[in-house]
Amino acid sequence: MAALGALLVVFIVGPLLRLMFLATPASFGEALRDRELLASIALTLGTATAATLIGALLGVPLAYLLARRSFRGRRFIEAVVELPVVIPHPVAGIALLLFLGRNSTVGGVFAKFGIEFVSHIPGIVAAMLFVSVPILVSGAREAFRAVDPRLERVARTLGDPPAIVFRRVTLPLAGRGILAAAVLAWARAVSEFGAIVILTYNPQVASVLIYDRFTTLGLSAAVPAALLLLTVALGVFALVRVLQPAERR
Repeated sequence: MAALGALLVVFIVGPLLRLMFLATPASFGEALRDRELLASIALTLGTATAATLIGALLGVPLAYLLARRSFRGRRFIEAVVELPVVIPHPVAGIALLLFLGRNSTVGGVFAKFGIEFVSHIPGIVAAMLFVSVPILVSGAREAFRAVDPRLERVARTLGDPPAIVFRRVTLPLAGRGILAAAVLAWARAVSEFGAIVILTYNPQVASVLIYDRFTTLGLSAAVPAALLLLTVALGVFALVRVLQPAERR
C-alpha cells in the first residue's frame, strides 16, 4: 500500500520539481522583469478576486439555505450548483459565449449598460465565476453544517432575530471554513484556461499567455512564465492549509 501511494505522490510531485529545476535563476529573474507577463498575472489575480467576491456575495447565502433549510427542490439546486464541475471547460466556454455573447438576449441587455463579455475583462470574470463557484458554495455549505444548530437556537431564545443570529453566531463560527473555501475557489479561478480561452482570448490572463508563448515561441519561453504562476499557486495552497481547521488538516 505504501509503495502504491508513493507512486502517486511521485507522479504529482515529479513534474512540479522538474519544472522548478528546469528554470534557471536568470530565466526566473527575466520573468520577473517581463512587463507583459506581470501585467497578465495582475489581470489574473484581479479578475479571480472579483469572481470570488461575486461568488461569495451570491453563494454564501445559498450555502446557508442548503445547510439549514429543508425545501422542495433542494437536491436539484445542489446538483445544479455542482454541475460546472463535471462540464468540460471548453464546453463551458462555448455555453457562456452563447449565453453572454453580443447577439444573445442576456448579452444584449448587459451591452445596453456598457458591459460586454466577449474579448473583455467581464468575460474573464464570468468564466472564472462559472468554474469556481461550486467549490465556494460546497465549502461554505459544509462550514455552516459544522456549526451546532443549538447555538443558534440559544441565541434566538435570548431574543436575537434571525439576521442577528446569522451575523453574530453562525457566520463567525463558520467563517474560517468559508474563507478557506473562498481561497480555494480563488485559486481555481486563477488556474482556469479552457473557458477563458474561448470567451476572452484577449486580454490574456496568465494561463492563456503561457499557452500562447508555448505555441508561438516554444517550451523555453513558456517555462519561466509557468514557474512564476506555479509560485503564486503554491503560496495560495499554503494559505489554504493554514486556514483549514485543525481537525480537517
